[in-house]
Amino acid sequence: MEQERKIRIAITQGDTNGVGYEVILKTFSDPTMLELCTPIVYGSPKVAAYHSKVLDLDVPYIIIKNVKEAREGKLNMLSVIDDDTKIDLGMATPESAEAAKKALDKALEDYKAGGFDVLVTAPVSKNSIKGFNGHTNYIENALGDRKKGLTILTNDDLRVALVTNNVSIKDVAESITKQKIMEKATIFYNALRRDLRVSNPRIAVLALNPRCGEDGVLGDEEQTIINPAIKELSEQGIQVFGPYAADDFFGRCAYYRFDGVLAMYHDQGQTPFKAVAYENGVRFTAGLELIRTAPAHGVNFAAAGQNVTDEQSLRNAIYVATDVWRNRQNYDEPYANPLPKLYHERRDESEKVRFRTPADGEVHNKVKQS
Repeated sequence: MEQERKIRIAITQGDTNGVGYEVILKTFSDPTMLELCTPIVYGSPKVAAYHSKVLDLDVPYIIIKNVKEAREGKLNMLSVIDDDTKIDLGMATPESAEAAKKALDKALEDYKAGGFDVLVTAPVSKNSIKGFNGHTNYIENALGDRKKGLTILTNDDLRVALVTNNVSIKDVAESITKQKIMEKATIFYNALRRDLRVSNPRIAVLALNPRCGEDGVLGDEEQTIINPAIKELSEQGIQVFGPYAADDFFGRCAYYRFDGVLAMYHDQGQTPFKAVAYENGVRFTAGLELIRTAPAHGVNFAAAGQNVTDEQSLRNAIYVATDVWRNRQNYDEPYANPLPKLYHERRDESEKVRFRTPADGEVHNKVKQS
């Protein structure tokens, strides 16, 4: 029996002045990780060597010129930036931002050509990259298939998705619409079933206003937008409940009773998630053909080069990516070759046929056949 090929995982280096290389090198210092997948780091061997020296991490890797040369059982380092790139640990610079962007662009180019299976992205500084508003939007535009992504923050206890993301607080209320809630909830629901294999997902929807608006005294979005969206989603067979006041919901750990939580804006969902899952949380971009995950922590310039950053979040991002890839294979397999219908009834459903009077010959033939 032919041995199953290991999943090929592309890992982008992230900001070269942050903790990206630290968590990558620490993750693959454990040789058992190479039994799980074939990693391909989009970055620079010279930059990797610099971080290895600063962090005193001796992690072997091989240098490849293109993704087709990636070898199983090895940490593959694919050079995508100039080896003379300047490193200023702990600082956001134009050079480090450009290095992060080049790695991501090359990885997306190789994905379109079938070079790897899933993508894991090390943290970047969004403010440093011109025109960059997060990996999800950037990947959507790069793939160009009009599919919408949804970032899900996940760990063993909690899964959180956001209706709005990277939106100023003053613009949140007007950014929330019934249509957007339904769109995000539907992507969330489908991802829970197909990607995370929750058979019958239950999703809690959070309120926008304090104490759910108190019957309109503190805001009417719950009455005019969120409740109608919940009602219509329920009519479509999607199990959504709420809205729930965020403080009470998380304070009582009510999320244990649900498979996912749909928050209205960034801090409402991100803050409680990071409070319980900062060290091991994962960002998963659902809704796209490309499976992309990332550690939940940021670029963390303050800790760069100090060898104090825990790699568990990146390790879990790799685990989630491989699980989602396999889950999709298993979920889609029964639909690949559906059984043909054994009987096809031929009929004309037009109004003309339904109401016309049959000719005498037709009646005679039917009687004769009977």
